[in-house]
Amino acid sequence: MIEIQEILFDEQAIENKVRELAAEISRDYAGKDLLLVCILKGAITFTADLMRRITFPAALDFVHASSYGASTSSSRRILIKKDIEADIRGKHVLLVDCIIDTGETMDCLLKRFGERGPAGLKTVVLLDKTSRRTVEVPLAYKGFEIPDKFVVGYGMDCGEKYRTLPYIAAIRQA
Repeated sequence: MIEIQEILFDEQAIENKVRELAAEISRDYAGKDLLLVCILKGAITFTADLMRRITFPAALDFVHASSYGASTSSSRRILIKKDIEADIRGKHVLLVDCIIDTGETMDCLLKRFGERGPAGLKTVVLLDKTSRRTVEVPLAYKGFEIPDKFVVGYGMDCGEKYRTLPYIAAIRQA
């Protein structure tokens, strides 16, 4: 059984951070051909909120990469279930994820997309769990740093549940 241990970030805190990140991205990419790549499934809510606050037209694509499955711990095996459809050669690509934990999924995607000739390839994450990092990856934009707790809500799940919570919470497994 899973129970909410504590709410780490409420709706207002998340909204404020998304606005701040969107303002930075809008400033840095003004006048450039930007492709947002949402890392499914967890980043869908963050990506939707972020893209609506970016002040210029940006393209959108999706990649489904996972290392968790139905578990609360990483399998350390990255599975690409769906690749992007866009040709990224010569485009500025921003990988959007809700959380970076070990860094292995993001590292895999940076290498994968880096080989395709983008004009630029950077990352934006809402949550940074630095204590669990096993691979160092460059984060161009990051929201909150969090402790080593399993979190749900705002698109993030545990066994495909809790994605629809409007806040981000740490859970306790009983």
